[in-house]
Amino acid sequence: MSPTPVHYYIYYRIVDAHAADARTALIGVMDALAKKFAVTGRLLSAQNDAALWMEVYENVVEPVRFEAALNTLLARTRFASWLAPGATRRTERFVPLEK
Repeated sequence: MSPTPVHYYIYYRIVDAHAADARTALIGVMDALAKKFAVTGRLLSAQNDAALWMEVYENVVEPVRFEAALNTLLARTRFASWLAPGATRRTERFVPLEK
């Protein structure tokens, strides 16, 4: 377990024609992660760019196991094939600043 919760911000571009399939897949992934880790994910899109998506997972206390599960669940979908050409999933991890 991590001594400090980790907050994940994962962003990428999605192909508009595959947005519905990608969203359905992500809902399933987020539901599975919520059951296993008690972490509720959120899916956002940029205000002025609907193809730019962000997944947010906050207060993850088991980051190594969480990331492994996330990657396994995504691998079971066609998610990578729905990304825009040249796009990759970029993961940023944040922790609270010390007081």
